[in-house]
Amino acid sequence: MDTLGPRIKELRLEANLNKAALARRVGVSDVTISYWESGAIRQIGHERLVALAQALNCPLSRLLEEAGTQAAPLYLRSRPPLPWQDGRQKGIDLPIEMVPGQRWDGDCHLVTPAPGERFDFLAAGDLVAIAPSDIFRQPGLYLIDDDGTLAIRRVEQGPTGELLFHRESSDEAMPWTPACRLIGKLVAHWRVQPL
Repeated sequence: MDTLGPRIKELRLEANLNKAALARRVGVSDVTISYWESGAIRQIGHERLVALAQALNCPLSRLLEEAGTQAAPLYLRSRPPLPWQDGRQKGIDLPIEMVPGQRWDGDCHLVTPAPGERFDFLAAGDLVAIAPSDIFRQPGLYLIDDDGTLAIRRVEQGPTGELLFHRESSDEAMPWTPACRLIGKLVAHWRVQPL
């Protein structure tokens, strides 16, 4: 994550903020801002990244983009195709220190619900990083294809190894059916908090 520190500094200067002003907006000390910009602190929690993007008045994707590339969020709709299937959308390499406790390899895609679309576990404006995968890796939120409809479900293994999924509004485990297939693992989730 060598590019995040310089990017924070660049965006801070673009926003015409000194370290103390940015620190007040984010809710951290100006020393923390210095450590982030220098790379001395490389792990920044999701909530702080969202607050940082709000304070800098920039999209979160701009903080996460690789040098020379733009990682604009893709719109997720409830019907296929997947937003990254057209081949023009490149994935991002999301540094593991940004998502402690997750295990995955390969690219991720920044995704947000399309206007008017509703998904369990996601609010309008939320941003998620989805690692495409048809393999169950660990319990958590997954993008699934449920008989032609894309949905977000909390997936876990039952006592005998079978996959179970849960809706946001119910604790009742639903058995996996042949009409369901895993599409990707949600490895990071950012929600904009009101100021």
